[in-house]
This record gives sequence, C-alpha cells and structure tokens, in this order.
Amino acid sequence: MPHKGVSISPAPIDAGYALPAHELDDNPRYRVLPDFRSRFLPENRDIMVWLPEAYFATPRRSFPVFYLHDGQNLFDSRTSYIPGCTWQAHTTADYLTREGRIEPVILVGVANTGVRRMAEYTPTRDPRRTAAMAGGEGYLYGKLLVEDLKPFIDRTFRTLTGAADTALGGSSLGGLISLALGLEYPGVFGKLALMSPSVWWDRRSILRLVGEAKLRHHPRIWMDMGTGEGLRHLRDADLLHSRLIAQGWRETGPAPDLRYLRVPGALHSESAWAARFDQALEFLFPSKA
Repeated sequence: MPHKGVSISPAPIDAGYALPAHELDDNPRYRVLPDFRSRFLPENRDIMVWLPEAYFATPRRSFPVFYLHDGQNLFDSRTSYIPGCTWQAHTTADYLTREGRIEPVILVGVANTGVRRMAEYTPTRDPRRTAAMAGGEGYLYGKLLVEDLKPFIDRTFRTLTGAADTALGGSSLGGLISLALGLEYPGVFGKLALMSPSVWWDRRSILRLVGEAKLRHHPRIWMDMGTGEGLRHLRDADLLHSRLIAQGWRETGPAPDLRYLRVPGALHSESAWAARFDQALEFLFPSKA
C-alpha cells in the first residue's frame, strides 16, 4: 500500500529560494503531502489539504471533502501557474463558512504533473493528435483518486466518506475529467464542479459519455462558462448543458441537481474561476443550519 507510515506536515519552504513569509507557512490548517505515489500512474504529485476552522474546534466531528485538480493554483501564490494568482480557495471557503452560507468542508488539492496534465485529465484518446498529446489516461487518474488518494485522506483525517459528502472539481480539462469521473464513479463522487469544462476534447467525446451514462442517482453538478472564453466554448458548454438536461438532470423543482452559469465577460483564467468559486461552493455544500 502506498504511503504506509508517511505523515503530512505543514508546507515546507524550499531553502533554495528566497521566498517571503507566507500566511500558509506553519499553519496547522494547511498540510502538504509531497510526492504522493500511486499504483496507477508513474508520476508522483503533491497533495495540499486545507482544514476548516471547525476541524480543531469540534474534535469529534467529521467533515465533507472537496477534491480539486490543479492543486498548485488553489492556495499558495508561490506554486500557482501564474505567480501570485490563485483561486484563494481557502479564504473563500472560510468566509462562506463564517457567514453560515456553506457547511465546513475539507479542501484537497491534487497537483497536476506538468507535461502529463493533458494525458491525465482526458477520458478518451484523440487519434488525431500525436502520441505524446493524444491523452486518454483519465481513468487511470481516476483510479489514483478513488483507490489511492481517497482512502489515504479518509484514514488520515476525520471525513464523511459517502458520495453525498464527497465532491470533485476543476477547471478547463480539470472540469472535463471531473464530469467523466463523476459518471464513472457516481457511488464515490456525489457532487461535481465543472468550471469552463473543455468540452471540445476529442470531438466533444464527453457528450457521448454523458449520453451513454446509466445512473441510478445523478451527481449534483455545478457548471459554468465565461462569455469571454470564446463563442465556440460557450456553444460547447450549452451543448453539454442540454445533454445533461436530456439525461434527467434538473435545474428547477424541489431538488435541483444542476446549476449552469454563463458569466458575462469572464475569461479562461485562474482569477475568473476564483471570482465564482464561492458560487460553486454554495451550490455544492449549502449550509444545513
């Protein structure tokens, strides 16, 4: 089994760089597991965990978990793809929790592996592309999440382990793979966040996967797209929205399980996703008070 005997420690500072003091350093609510190893993919990756304030205030309580791709971009401005630009996921979650608008939730960021990001975040292989860029390892990545990472997180932290309390989300290709894995593992991930999903991948193969899905219970889905991301991507998102509706997801009624937001002027960027992460959290983890 991977990671036997390994403990998670506060985020380390690389001594080779003169980094400024940071709010996350030595913060007991922020943990980093470096070089997480999987049985299913060759590349190790860092895992970042943000614990809600209530985790320490109520030591007998267990919490829902939100797994998010591209973990480098969520919390720490020093690791983000664009330096200094993150989703501010932890501060947003804290604010909404204090305001009583969401339930306390554990955020788990799964770092991408750079050049292999496209392969791991795509559920189908595109034969039109070169071998190195054809993708299609998304279901192996799903095994990493479901069979390696989630059991580790559930053993290490006080989590609510059922699908109703477990979300998966991401942006761009991260949104694409979130939907594909939500369809593959509806008994694991009961909530999905699809932010600017890359519907275009492999001639919109995700539309076929949605159409072929036979699910007894639909995961609750937040989906969005910025109008500034381009007409092609907006039309693709509209197609996906229509396909989900055709498959039985509902935006109205006593128990809606789909929310689709077109964001005026929003671009395909970390700052745009940060600006609406609060809405995704409120839809997926509404306060039960």
